[in-house]
Amino acid sequence: MKLQLVYPSWPKLEKQTEFHLPPHGPVVFAATLPDGIEITFIDENVQPFETDALADLICISVMLTCQLPRAFDIADHYRSMGKPVLFGGIAVMLHADEVAAHADSVFLGEAEGRMEQVLKDFTRGRLQPTYNYMNNFPDISLVGTARRQILNHDHYNYRGTQMLDLVHASRGCRFNCFPCCNGFLGGRQFRPRPVKKVIEEMEAIPNNRLFVVDNSLAHDKDWLIELFTAMKPLKKKWVSHPLMDNDLVLKLAAEAGCWYVYQAVFDTSETIKNRIQRLHDHGIGVEGTILLGTDDHDETNIRNLVEFLTRIKLDMAEFTILTPFPKSPIRKQFTKQGRILSNNWLDYTCGKAVFQPKNMTPEKLEYLYNWAWDTFYAEGGYQTKMGELFFKVIKQEILDGTYRRYNPGKNRRFKKAMV
Repeated sequence: MKLQLVYPSWPKLEKQTEFHLPPHGPVVFAATLPDGIEITFIDENVQPFETDALADLICISVMLTCQLPRAFDIADHYRSMGKPVLFGGIAVMLHADEVAAHADSVFLGEAEGRMEQVLKDFTRGRLQPTYNYMNNFPDISLVGTARRQILNHDHYNYRGTQMLDLVHASRGCRFNCFPCCNGFLGGRQFRPRPVKKVIEEMEAIPNNRLFVVDNSLAHDKDWLIELFTAMKPLKKKWVSHPLMDNDLVLKLAAEAGCWYVYQAVFDTSETIKNRIQRLHDHGIGVEGTILLGTDDHDETNIRNLVEFLTRIKLDMAEFTILTPFPKSPIRKQFTKQGRILSNNWLDYTCGKAVFQPKNMTPEKLEYLYNWAWDTFYAEGGYQTKMGELFFKVIKQEILDGTYRRYNPGKNRRFKKAMV
């Protein structure tokens, strides 16, 4: 059987430097397929889309809401050729009813242990319209090493610098943050992978730089201690979402190669200031994720927040506009209040105001969003500050003997792989 796996493009934010990380969803999905399936993979963000007329089944992996319009175009194109289309991914779970109009089959939930039956149904001509495994999570031990062989890593570098490979050590999140869909997608129960399997996967990744994409590394202290202790001998350098604010955890994370973390900064409190300082004290950089447009934000709050970020010497900042994604707590609230202004998914990039803010007009919020980017990076652009973080990690790699210059083609992955 020949399968074409497509990862659609999406509109990029004007204020952010455009670079591309290897996609995670497609390689995790590929690892769930039985032996003997020939895969051709296209990441439309880094290569032109090409129709594979010989493919038996088209699989479209969609992570972001703003990918959906392009995903629907691709699906409609293939279905007009008589090719069956199977959809899966995070955004598919958030928009299942809408996706169904463009699909022969919609897969909802986590794929481990389930794809063999789906493909059997397909070969027998009995592909189901929906495979719904939401809130029916597979045993976490079934999560294996992602099939990164389907990627061509030469696509994933920025000005000669190899981008990070993505890996995850857990699923689920007990935190129910108001703008987040993770509680709906992966459940409210923290599900850590066995540390041994995580380390095996990390060891199998040639890249020395990783992005640990778990929703949060702040759930289970004992598991984190075990994980970071096991990671230390690998000498990998890695980025993650928030870390547990605990002395021992931060010490072990730094020793295990933590390079920088994404840390939500939602106010100008001493708590936030101290958390950033503690990360810096352990040699860990911080990229603040700054959400603008919450109900306690007016123009003065936002201007004070940006000044605060500069004062606490945040390494980098990523400003976004609050966006009410389907299935998030804030979407439910704004829908009830009649504050949703747009359901054009192309606008759901976190760079546009698609709701009515409480204390300003949508146009004013978008103005302040652009002002925040320009002001924070006024004395050194995004590229300059990112370069400073890369210089820091390269120095450490040289010290511990793991630095390798990027050599295009040396460790080339092929677009076709037998899995």
